[in-house]
Amino acid sequence: MTAALARSLESPVRRLRLRVRGAVQGVGFRPFAYRLARSMQLSGFVLNDSAGVLIEIEGAAAGGFSEAMRSGAPPLARIDDVDVMELAPAGGESFEILESLGGRTATRIGADAATCPDCLGELRDRGSRFFGYAFVNCTHCGPRFTITRALPYDRVQTSMAPFPMCRACAADYADPENRRFHAEPVACPACGPRLSHPIEDVAVAIETGAIVALKGIGGFHLVCDASNDGAVSRLRQRKARDEKPFAVMVADIEAARRLCILTDVEEALLASVARPVVLVEGRAAGLSPLLEPGLRRIGVMLAYAPVHHLLFDALASMDPHRPAALVATSANPGGEPLVADNADAERRLGAIADLIVTHDRDIAVRADDSVMQVIDGAPAFLRRARGFVPEPVDLGEDGPSVIATGADLKNTVCVTRGREAFLSQHVGGLDNAEAIRFQEEAIAHLCSILDVRPDYAACDLHPDFRSVRIAESLALPLIKVQHHLAHVAAVAAEHRLAGPVVGLALDGHGFGADGTAWGGEMLVVDGSQWRRAGSLAPLSLPGGDKAAREPWRMGVSALVAAGRVDLAADLWPGHPGVSQLVTMFARGMQPAMTTSLGRLFDAAAAIAGVRLVQTYEGQAAMEFEALVGEPRCLEGGFVIRGGIVDFGPLVLHLAEQQPGPSVAADLFHGTLITGLAEWAAAEARRLGIRQVALGGGCMMNRVFAGGLARAIRAHGLEPHLPRLAPANDGGIALGQAAHARQVIMQESMQGEEGRTCA
Repeated sequence: MTAALARSLESPVRRLRLRVRGAVQGVGFRPFAYRLARSMQLSGFVLNDSAGVLIEIEGAAAGGFSEAMRSGAPPLARIDDVDVMELAPAGGESFEILESLGGRTATRIGADAATCPDCLGELRDRGSRFFGYAFVNCTHCGPRFTITRALPYDRVQTSMAPFPMCRACAADYADPENRRFHAEPVACPACGPRLSHPIEDVAVAIETGAIVALKGIGGFHLVCDASNDGAVSRLRQRKARDEKPFAVMVADIEAARRLCILTDVEEALLASVARPVVLVEGRAAGLSPLLEPGLRRIGVMLAYAPVHHLLFDALASMDPHRPAALVATSANPGGEPLVADNADAERRLGAIADLIVTHDRDIAVRADDSVMQVIDGAPAFLRRARGFVPEPVDLGEDGPSVIATGADLKNTVCVTRGREAFLSQHVGGLDNAEAIRFQEEAIAHLCSILDVRPDYAACDLHPDFRSVRIAESLALPLIKVQHHLAHVAAVAAEHRLAGPVVGLALDGHGFGADGTAWGGEMLVVDGSQWRRAGSLAPLSLPGGDKAAREPWRMGVSALVAAGRVDLAADLWPGHPGVSQLVTMFARGMQPAMTTSLGRLFDAAAAIAGVRLVQTYEGQAAMEFEALVGEPRCLEGGFVIRGGIVDFGPLVLHLAEQQPGPSVAADLFHGTLITGLAEWAAAEARRLGIRQVALGGGCMMNRVFAGGLARAIRAHGLEPHLPRLAPANDGGIALGQAAHARQVIMQESMQGEEGRTCA
């Protein structure tokens, strides 16, 4: 007996009711509370209900229970709040776990979690009934979000409902001392889901160069041998994915170390229970060069589902001397959403995969792999989905419930409840019927598991966005939020920045408040109020949307702006499109204009000879970033006047001197960092503001974003990068929802003041 417990037992008997809120269902919280109460000689009960977990405890040590509960909570639990109420002692000798209660939901389900060490041990233990079982799990691991249809989180509400437990599983489920106590997905080979093919057959197919569609936790992967050039080439051809990089999966952190150069932060991120794809520096370690053409970093993730571990074990048994790395890319043909349904897989993946491996546990809601990287010493999202959704962003104060429909590219939706904002899993581009259905599915599922009926909707300003039309169809009071304001508002919301903030929103493009294409903006935001304080010097967009796909067009545009279009013939000799475009400018053509930093990246990449035509979004900028050795600023490479920052001198230097791609990459990144930091710092000093929010897709460039944050810090300011939501359009919905709440609450306050004055 500890001294603290001994002292507490000398205290008078107390009875307390504890209301525990947070991610506390489906994570072993009730058996944890049961064991803790018994160890402290307390009577009472614990149960799940719609608000979270309700506990009543009685005994001399009751006063120390809350602190002990917080400090020793299960690994997947997240305690947001504990309300404690004093009750009159009622007597009792035992502590019980009671049945769940229903009602309006105010709790949340946990995210899907990678297989824990205990389950992995059983998976490989010939003496365990879970040996070789592809669906082993417990309260510390396994699927949560992707199998749950509604709360409270009980088996009947999940896709495990069709699988009655056998006697052994039922005994584990009912035993508070067992780590499978009320683990809703619990199952074994006698009673649970099954794979459609033996894992040994899957391993043989991969070893012989086949492409396999493998159903996992959140959907299907397309899998092949990452060292087999022929298999990777066939996958690119069948998936119509010419050069966009593929992620790879490895068995464990030791395998990742052999393939990659890892920092401590990257290792911790890779090995976390969320198991995201992490962009890291690659080694020359036998992987196919077709995985990430033109790039230095590769996306790597560790095996996270039992079926993945079984597959790697089977491959190792076939060739123990060759470290296995598998391409594991989302199964979504032609830019469509992730495939998650068995029949859908046969229909949509039959022309891509040589073998389709399914299982009979439904995926209630699909979720892609999350993708992350380390920027400025801390993790940041490129795509937020499996392993993190539906963990909320704490907005710091209660507010109205808003649903935000995001952008048309890299779409996510966001629903707020109280002080929390719940960002959906990655949906993708809303340019096909499958994607629209997926967004509708994500909205319905999020509202269902949160038990929320939003009072307001928020969306973009763009008149032609599908996401805007979806918001309009919700028949709710609608607040439209400018695209770049949403980028800044998302960063301000997650960091809970109070008062005015200088925001830099730097991306490819977005519909501006004046109807033009913005993309390099300095905004000043203070609650519901905002203004555009400056922008990059505008460039023309020759060919409209073609300019985003063909960087040479932006190269010509930048030369026109610099007054040296004559250099185009030297930079791109014999290019028919260049000569035609130069002629059109000479005849007085006046295309639409943009302030986009993303298009300036394209222009510089084209002038440096890196990339003239893109096969996927951001390719030119990503390849340009990969060439950077040490960023350095070109003296006189930018001009700031009247709130406009102009990098024309830098562009002209690159065109005239043609220093080579690597030197150009160093100069371009270094000069951008210095110029933008000075630009933001001047406005911040003028206004007496220290907080600078950095958002937009350009913040996914690790060299640029990290360098800009450090440069702003050197000016004595506090930079804030996106951490809890992607910097790109995947975070737009969070910003829309956060800003809409500010507008609603401000209008409500003004209304109250008006009524008071009246």
